Amino acid sequence: MGVRAAFVVVTTSFLIGVLATHFVADSLTLWQSPATDARLWAAAQYYTLLAKAPSEMAFVLAGITTFGATVILWSLFDGRAGNLMFDGGSLFLYLSAISVYAYNVLPILTRNFINSPLSYGSIKEAPFPDILKKPTLELASSHLVCSVAMTGVLLLQAGRYWADGEDAGWRDIDSIPTEKSSAKGKSKSKEKEN
Repeated sequence: MGVRAAFVVVTTSFLIGVLATHFVADSLTLWQSPATDARLWAAAQYYTLLAKAPSEMAFVLAGITTFGATVILWSLFDGRAGNLMFDGGSLFLYLSAISVYAYNVLPILTRNFINSPLSYGSIKEAPFPDILKKPTLELASSHLVCSVAMTGVLLLQAGRYWADGEDAGWRDIDSIPTEKSSAKGKSKSKEKEN
């Protein structure tokens, strides 16, 4: 179980890192108000670079994503109740992030930014086109949804680790005082005083 959990944590952390790189553009549109034309142009330039990235990068990302989902499925069907709860929730969040990326991010990138004439460093002084404003904001919000879902996967895996540790008895049962042992200890100390 430990190796599978490690693979899930590593692949999920890698995907969170990939999504975190988009914060360069997402922060300009989501976290800084108002979303000025200059900020939208900068975000659009980043998304254009992302859309024009080599296809090998997309294949590596798809492979790592598929590997992570496969490991969660493998762990889910282990038959333990903890796996059903934590890995079931992890699988739901993982597949939610994949579906948001597949059905929101990828179509927006290919439809709006792959053939864009924007190049790095050519910030336009013209007003940002309204036709690109909504897709730019949707990309940023979709990246945020994916990041939150992947963070949820990490939290569920941490919860699973903690629950497994509690089940295995992290604490020494003999060192936990009970009512009987504390009463015996008090009576022995009174006898010693007398």
